[in-house]
Order: sequence, then structure tokens, then C-alpha cells
Amino acid sequence: MSAQDKQTEIVAQARQAAVVIAATMVVWMGAQWLGGQLGWQARFVFLFDLAALAAFVWAIYVTFRIWRMRRDNQG
Repeated sequence: MSAQDKQTEIVAQARQAAVVIAATMVVWMGAQWLGGQLGWQARFVFLFDLAALAAFVWAIYVTFRIWRMRRDNQG
């Protein structure tokens, strides 16, 4: 794999992580607001919290991989 291909892969993964973080925040905040408006039970709204947490953990993992790939490309 050439250096340009690696850089393109890094950029694509960074963009994907950014989109997941932004979309997760919007959906999570919307679910919290909607749950309050519709009087959802706390245990149902908690499912959205767990889904958001899973998405953030995934994004942190991908970000860590990006960091390692960039560090390896420099050396």
C-alpha cells in the first residue's frame, strides 16, 4: 500500500469517526428531548444512553487506530 493510499484511508476513517460522533450527539439529544415530551419510561430512554455510549466507544477506538497509523507513517 502506497503512502498516498494510507493517507487516504486515514482521512476516510477520521471523517467516519467525526460523522458518528456528530450524528450520535444529535440523535441522543433528540431522543432525550422526545422522551421527556412523550413521557417515556427512564429504562427505555436509558437504551438510547447505552447506544450513544457504544457509538462513542467505537469512535474512540477508531480515533486511537488513526493516531497509531499516523504515528507509524511518520516513523
